[in-house]
Amino acid sequence: MSDIKVDDSIDLRGVICPMNFVKTKLRLEALDDGQVLEVTLDKGEAFQNVPKSIKDEGHKIVEVKREDDHFRLKIEKCG
Repeated sequence: MSDIKVDDSIDLRGVICPMNFVKTKLRLEALDDGQVLEVTLDKGEAFQNVPKSIKDEGHKIVEVKREDDHFRLKIEKCG
């Protein structure tokens, strides 16, 4: 069980790329620095692309969990 406080969450299973990243970025923009967004992504292309793109934007992946056919990422908004 994680002790990372989640401030918002979004389930993007079934959403095609690049909309996964766009929706994640928009949701992060609504948060304050230091807040955490939990994102649920399909395995495959979505999981391969979103974490890299989020890091490139300057945010921090604080947790990754694999659950059956999807992943849950916890992303801390940074600057």
